[in-house]
Amino acid sequence: MRYTSTRDSGVDVSAAQAIAKGLSDDGGLFLPREIPQLVPGELEALAKLDYIGRAEQILTKFLTKEGGWLPGEVRSCAAGAYTDSFRDSAVAPVNALDNNTSVLELYHGPTCAFKDMALQLLPHLLTASAKKIGDEREIVILVATSGDTGKAALEGFRDVPGTKIAVFYPCEGVSPVQKAQMATQEGGNVSAVAVRGNFDDTQTGVKNIFSSQEIKAALEARGQVFSSANSINWGRLAPQIVYYISAYCDLYRAGKIAPGEEINFVVPTGNFGNILAGYYAKFMGLPIAKLICASNRNRILTDFLTTGVYDRNRAFYPTSSPSMDILISSNLERLLYLASGQDDKLIAEWMQALSADGRYEIPGALLQALRRDFAGGCCDEAQTAAAIRAAWEKYGFLSDTHTAVALHVLEEYRTQTGDMTQAVVVSTASPYKFAASVLDAIEGSSPANEFDALAALEQATGVECPPPLRGLDKKTVRFDTVCDAAQMADYVVM
Repeated sequence: MRYTSTRDSGVDVSAAQAIAKGLSDDGGLFLPREIPQLVPGELEALAKLDYIGRAEQILTKFLTKEGGWLPGEVRSCAAGAYTDSFRDSAVAPVNALDNNTSVLELYHGPTCAFKDMALQLLPHLLTASAKKIGDEREIVILVATSGDTGKAALEGFRDVPGTKIAVFYPCEGVSPVQKAQMATQEGGNVSAVAVRGNFDDTQTGVKNIFSSQEIKAALEARGQVFSSANSINWGRLAPQIVYYISAYCDLYRAGKIAPGEEINFVVPTGNFGNILAGYYAKFMGLPIAKLICASNRNRILTDFLTTGVYDRNRAFYPTSSPSMDILISSNLERLLYLASGQDDKLIAEWMQALSADGRYEIPGALLQALRRDFAGGCCDEAQTAAAIRAAWEKYGFLSDTHTAVALHVLEEYRTQTGDMTQAVVVSTASPYKFAASVLDAIEGSSPANEFDALAALEQATGVECPPPLRGLDKKTVRFDTVCDAAQMADYVVM
């Protein structure tokens, strides 16, 4: 199993090299040269395993013996990630809302968001990869976050030997709970910095640091090397493939679907990494009919899947689902590389146009091909609140603001298409990470203080607040630095 770059198909590296580097030198994203396939009967066999067993079997297809991964090594990494750190023994449980709608709950990890599914595993993969390529330098991990990735990365890499991690987040673009999680993070090798601007400013700043030869040379002189914990790193994306396949196995084991029956997944996404993992699962042979891409008011992905034009030259809206407040969806590049027949020159041209002009347009034939696999929909703030209220009143399901976007988009998709295929809504965060918005949607009001809202939401619903979110406002703030995007590099080389 070898890996190449979306912007230069001549790049040829091992899985360990791809994970350790994070980003290709040409600015492209690493991805497998070939997508491994599920074999007949494999899903039925996987259905009999627990989550760690499924992760081992699926990830071994990408981290092969020929690539230097020893027998049992992948299982050891998976066991280290998923044993004892998740509050639900199933790790990623699937629970039914009605006869043809289920919810894949990805928020039972230590930071109460779906990013834990990959970022509890990535430190194991990254440190193992560095050893395989003989790189003994300290790994400096840079992260741009719209909220959940930052805390999950800080927690995952906390006090991991041979690593340091710096997280950058938009100072007004995350919820108070998300900000408190990062500002109070424990660990001797961690730091978090708020950036004036939105997530796209923050993400662009991190990419600029990665591409700076001057900064790389400064780190090299200190015996350090960059890597990333964002979903631009293949080691972040690969673990996310597992939970799509695992969800299918759970539906099969529960008798909800027959072997080979196609299902739909509905995914709230801004950076496109989460839904891209579902596309890889489909490419591997998982019976997925449609991947339904759910966007909030920042509907750039909905517009792209409708028109074929990707245009970030538009208004940016802060919303109650801040992890999706994104106008530059990095992982779309990997999708376009695969869908275009691995046309690296075309991808490089489009990404250059996006950087220079803020837009690009794909050919009609390629758009039609994408629409065979994807559907898109969006949701405004009033519709998000209505979806939260409806899910609670109809199902007793307490939804966060991002999952609510997906619930609304699914209902709208079904109304428009009549497609009542068994659907799995990918639920990405605990409602308590956005307690004020959730409580306001259900009760019509909420305390002004976000942390008072946690207690009020628990009292109003009887749904327990996750222990990791209790008492955050009482913890000592360790990181309160705010900087401009142009100053971000100063906090990497200091």
